[in-house]
Amino acid sequence: MTKTMIGIAASEGIAIAKAFRLETPELTIEKTVVTDIDAEVGRFEEALTQSKAELEVIKEHARKELGEDKAAIFAAHLLVLSDPELSNPIKDKIKSERVNAEFALHEVATMFITMFESMDNEYMKERAADIRDVTKRILAHLLGVTIANPSMIFEEVIIISEDLTPSDTAQLNRQYVKGFTTDIGGRTSHSAIMARSMEIPAVVGTKTVTGHIENGTLVIVDGIDGKVIVNPTPEVVKTYEEKKAMYLAQKAEWTKLVNEHTVSADAHHVELAANIGTPEDVKGVLKNGGEGVGLYRTEFLYMGRDQLPTEEEQFDAYKSVLEQMEGKPVVVRTLDIGGDKELPYLDLPKEMNPFLGYRAIRLCLESQDIFRTQLRSLLRASIYGNLKIMFPMIATLDEFRQAKAILIEEKEKLECEGITVSENIEVGMMVEIPSSAVIADLFAKEVDFFSIGTNDLIQYTLASDRMNERVSYLYQPYNPAILRLIHMVIKAAHKEGKWVGMCGEMAGDEIAIPILLALGLDEFSMSATSILKARSQISQLSKEDIEQYVESILSMTTTEEVVSLIKNRF
Repeated sequence: MTKTMIGIAASEGIAIAKAFRLETPELTIEKTVVTDIDAEVGRFEEALTQSKAELEVIKEHARKELGEDKAAIFAAHLLVLSDPELSNPIKDKIKSERVNAEFALHEVATMFITMFESMDNEYMKERAADIRDVTKRILAHLLGVTIANPSMIFEEVIIISEDLTPSDTAQLNRQYVKGFTTDIGGRTSHSAIMARSMEIPAVVGTKTVTGHIENGTLVIVDGIDGKVIVNPTPEVVKTYEEKKAMYLAQKAEWTKLVNEHTVSADAHHVELAANIGTPEDVKGVLKNGGEGVGLYRTEFLYMGRDQLPTEEEQFDAYKSVLEQMEGKPVVVRTLDIGGDKELPYLDLPKEMNPFLGYRAIRLCLESQDIFRTQLRSLLRASIYGNLKIMFPMIATLDEFRQAKAILIEEKEKLECEGITVSENIEVGMMVEIPSSAVIADLFAKEVDFFSIGTNDLIQYTLASDRMNERVSYLYQPYNPAILRLIHMVIKAAHKEGKWVGMCGEMAGDEIAIPILLALGLDEFSMSATSILKARSQISQLSKEDIEQYVESILSMTTTEEVVSLIKNRF
């Protein structure tokens, strides 16, 4: 009997194949008393060593297939395995209570997982998932149980799972894994982000998919509309084969736009750029026709390691990106650490609300040695391309002025040392705090450009944690309050002859694109794989036609009204 389940469309595309249930083997733990304590500690250490070796292989596979930023996830897992704060309590428990390694591991891991999951901080909650992932691997070795290896699948399948860990997703063989669907997860989960990078259709958050699909069952994953069809009839299969063919034909049409400029139907030009995390990501930008890099997240240089990157390491990374982009603009965001991103070697203070705390520019202005090193390396690299620098999390004019003053000081120092620095570096800021949007007219007199970070702007404006399921309904990109703030920023910038970009998820959203075009956004920065679809959409839109509706859109009272108008008119 055919059954349709609804989930979250996490990665576009259509997949039709037999189901492969990726299940965690039963890891039954029994408490036993040990007589040879040293041998038991040795058994734990051997399982730890085997787990590290496996993760090194997975990390290298992820680096080759997905890039350095995805591999950083497994570098972080390796740090967890190497952390004495995890391993020492386990060894101590074995020694003091004379219990078996499996029981000691389970008790200590459960304590940490419970502690992290109870924190009101999405980054720390993700650490709970990391600990669960790595300790499950150690436990499997202790029990002599083999964990299913997705890389060993050699037939075309759709993965069915309660959830996919980052290590599961990184091992998916794209030749055979045609799609996946899970009970839990969202668009911002690691597995969803990786699926989009790998261009594997995925539907997550179905809640019950594992309860309705057995191995070998024919399944359709519709990553466009967020549907999973189980036991489809021949007629349904034919319909989806046609939908898949149309989608692939559409993608082929989009590829014809790789070398085209982004121009609306009424000849208005905008720039489509990409968000990147590492120099390796530039290949995807160029492959997808990116006209620039609208956001280079430099924090990936600092993550998955045990010490700060040196000036030379940073210089090499920035130089590489600038050279590869061959004169196209590259907007580099200075270090944005804190909130949901922490560095274990910095020992940042624990805060009640880290998203509103000591992070980004606030950290950099206080830890100027870190900030100045980054600025020096950026300035040295500036002669190799078209560099633009922007500061994140700016709330006040004084913060921007301080940051810019430090940049000017470092530029003068380099010139005194006889090091050439580009004279054409634009200096801008992220607009992600409502106060910055409200006084954008004041900032516009001093910045060279704005880049609107909608991910944070939305959650700060509506006081809604986008990762909290209970209030996620308030994460509304098309809410009139958000649209009005964006309008204010663009108007203020244009009045001073400055340009405005957007580097949040909203920039690649097909509902938002017509509105942003009409509001006058100059640069849209998004995932590289979204660029060609957005270019095609913009080519069919008339900016002048949509502008007629701007006043009405900004006067609407609900998100639903905005969405309805855009869907019905454009």
